[in-house]
Amino acid sequence: MRHLISTQDLTDTELRALVERGAEFSRGSVRAGDQLAGLVAGTHFLKTSTRTRTSFSAAALRLGAKLISFGPDDLQTNTGETLEDTAEVLSRMLDLLVVRTAGDPAGLRALTHQRRMAVVNAMTADEHPTQAIADLTTMLTHFGRIEGLHVCYVGEGNNSAASLALTLSRFPGVELEMRTPPGYGLEPAILRQAQEYAKVSGARVEELHSMEGGPVGSDVIYTTRWQTTGTSKADPHWRDVFAPFQVTTALWDKSPDAVFLHDLPAHRGEDVTAEVLDGPRSLAFDQSENKMYAAMAVLEWCAAKS
Repeated sequence: MRHLISTQDLTDTELRALVERGAEFSRGSVRAGDQLAGLVAGTHFLKTSTRTRTSFSAAALRLGAKLISFGPDDLQTNTGETLEDTAEVLSRMLDLLVVRTAGDPAGLRALTHQRRMAVVNAMTADEHPTQAIADLTTMLTHFGRIEGLHVCYVGEGNNSAASLALTLSRFPGVELEMRTPPGYGLEPAILRQAQEYAKVSGARVEELHSMEGGPVGSDVIYTTRWQTTGTSKADPHWRDVFAPFQVTTALWDKSPDAVFLHDLPAHRGEDVTAEVLDGPRSLAFDQSENKMYAAMAVLEWCAAKS
């Protein structure tokens, strides 16, 4: 079994293969069937989830696996059992385990210290790797390519933004413009790694802390909710800092052909206006559906013998 804890664990070839497979499922050029027949998948979500939980549950069932779901209070980790012991026990009964914590990824790494069960990161504090695979699946399905796209991300440098930067930067010719509020950018180590990937691939990753002068000529404008799951902001006036980064129709004046992406949930009138989210350029709900196809690709890849 193969684990997916961070996109940084994937080779360029593996990342591309996952995105292409997600697009194949999305287009219907390959059908779900018995790819995971005879396997048992578990989901363990410590934080709220609509899309990610449903996408992995539906993906497992559509690929022929059986499904067991655990809530935040269901496992004996709450009474002191170690993650390593929990993982060893679960690995004797499950083939795959999908986990959302919104916390330290070290916990997920601990779950991989066994030899029978694949572990998938459905979101930690630092990364949301399967969201990025769904995002790239959406771009590939819509544009027919990822190479050479100009993507402008607007908003907080959160876990979704981190995974977006760590994946798009590995595709040749991509221009990724991160427009983040002052003090709310990507973690410096994430930004450095994305820029290192870009040097190798021929992409470009830039972080700016103002909306002044752009974006111009974007193919994609992407935002996320301002209040990321499981986090809070120390500054009581943070909304004033974020206000200039609301995605409105005015952004399309300089990028008239751009499509809109949002990992959802969205707060209309806050991170994005209703005119954009519900407008003809929005792919946000196609993107949400593609989370299931990306999950299918991930589960299939994790279950395959390497």
